[in-house]
Amino acid sequence: MRLSARTQYALRAAAELAAAPPGPVPAEKIAAAQDIPRRFLDNILLQLRRAGLINSQRGPDGGYWLARPAADISLADIIIVVEGVSQDSERFPGVAEPLADVWGALRDYEQATLSEITLAHIASGSLPPL
Repeated sequence: MRLSARTQYALRAAAELAAAPPGPVPAEKIAAAQDIPRRFLDNILLQLRRAGLINSQRGPDGGYWLARPAADISLADIIIVVEGVSQDSERFPGVAEPLADVWGALRDYEQATLSEITLAHIASGSLPPL
């Protein structure tokens, strides 16, 4: 599985929010902590907010925070928001035809794994048994 830089940044920003103490976290702090270009981060945060994964507050005490508990947001949730849902259904000719089933099984396994791992797992540094 290949993840775009945008998706990797979104996962890192969400992990930063999951590990933060309660309350708004300024975008500048997220950008600095995760070495994400600020303009890029602003667009990502907007996308995550529109999807209902994070909330925001403007003003001097403003910032971003998770809209749900970290244990209720999976890595798959974030990836789907940023990358969209893959509709790939490749078919191969002749003897290579079974390869399409292999790729499909790999995608299913990736999806299942990413759906099990939550931001709480990432923030705590304790992944579930895979």
